[in-house]
Amino acid sequence: MNTLKRTLALVATLAMSATAFVSCGSDDSSSSKKASTTAASTEAGSGASEASTANASAASTKAAETPSKGNSTTLGEVKLGKGGSEFSIAAWNEDDVPFLIDLWAQNGGDKSKVKFTSFGVGGGKASEKYDALFQSGKDLDVYFCEADWALKYINDDTKTAALEDLGFSEDNFSDVYSYTTEIGRATEGANKGKMVGASWQAAAGGFAYRTDLAEQYLGVKTPEEMQKKINNWDNFVAAATEVATKTDGKVALADSLGGMWQVFAANRKTPWVSNGRVAFDQECETFAKYAKTLWDNGGVTKNGQWTDSWIPAGKDGSAMGYFVSTWGFGEKAFFGQASSESYGKWAVVQGPSAYFWGGTWIVVNPKTDNAEEAQQFIYTATVNPETMRKLALDKPEYVNNRTVMQTIVDNNECPNEWVTKDLNGQNYFAVLHENAKSIDLKGLITPYDATIKTNFINAVQKEYCEGGASYEDTISKALSDVLTAIPDLAK
Repeated sequence: MNTLKRTLALVATLAMSATAFVSCGSDDSSSSKKASTTAASTEAGSGASEASTANASAASTKAAETPSKGNSTTLGEVKLGKGGSEFSIAAWNEDDVPFLIDLWAQNGGDKSKVKFTSFGVGGGKASEKYDALFQSGKDLDVYFCEADWALKYINDDTKTAALEDLGFSEDNFSDVYSYTTEIGRATEGANKGKMVGASWQAAAGGFAYRTDLAEQYLGVKTPEEMQKKINNWDNFVAAATEVATKTDGKVALADSLGGMWQVFAANRKTPWVSNGRVAFDQECETFAKYAKTLWDNGGVTKNGQWTDSWIPAGKDGSAMGYFVSTWGFGEKAFFGQASSESYGKWAVVQGPSAYFWGGTWIVVNPKTDNAEEAQQFIYTATVNPETMRKLALDKPEYVNNRTVMQTIVDNNECPNEWVTKDLNGQNYFAVLHENAKSIDLKGLITPYDATIKTNFINAVQKEYCEGGASYEDTISKALSDVLTAIPDLAK
């Protein structure tokens, strides 16, 4: 077993052993948690038996979050413009912001002042919309950035203000999941080292699957059995191959190469760029080889994420499972739509490795004339534990507050009824809780991540999987495309 396999198996096993696959409303949640934790720990042994005690200790130490004292709720002086007549908020769509505006209004915000602009595009296309908005000189107070391209704005002090200028301190965010701080902190420019963006969500991911198809083709009847079946990448590929063989390629275990890539990309151990040079590490090659295997045997669909064929594959059963982040489970979210034709027949497990996918950061235009409103809007969404709890249970959202989420999981509280029924009563918060705590991005964030990740996965699909090129030629193509997009990076 190679080093990567041992590492991935270990992470999955550590996460499994700490998490219970419990159902909402169980009358004996504590005993259920204990039983399923024991079962998961025992069953996972075959996937991680080669991981040494020393490795386990090191991984556990690295993954552990610093004990929290809770967010400070004391705010400082606002140093930016005040008194504007219109509180302007912009985002790429309406999935999150209306709920956050209502939550802010319920806690003292003046909703009549709000002008919300939704661009009606995918998150990745928002950047050009923001650029046009800034160039137009139109009023803009608060806007939203995605993880992959957030640093473009976070590192530009002409486009974003340090949160300290809105009266926030690091203590206000002491209870967040640490990776969200890493993404929200400027790495260049006048605000280097300062928090610029704040997120209300922790976007840990898992693997959601059709329970009826899993029983039919894999012989598994419970989430614990399914997790054992796919608890590392070798096992996942074996299970996907089994499904493809039994269905003559008509059913794929994995929804997309993009879904698999989200998991691998989040587990990188080195940054994409170091000393001005692009680096494709061993994990990239491992991913490509797994991807090629499943592409050829039908274990993964040939649908791209966010294409017109991606969600329908879940509806018609040609995709048996989806890699899903915490934000994907709502009725209107992509997995909610994909599972709608087989509603109630799904479950979620942690999958082959802990990972995160995406997330959104709130940032403030330094030219804002509504800094007090911006402060309270960010406070309501990302600092106040009472409003974050409401956000977690009512929207629903896995919120970026460790104490709030730990309490919800300990009490076996579940999100809204639609999601709970879709997962046949399963509490997906409990399943993904350990994954959220295991994410570590310290020192790995660069401003080039989105471009490099996209060019790599495009090259793997087109050159390696479809075209039959060697891995070396695939990497050459990916690097060429990256340098064309970012000429400042040296080979």
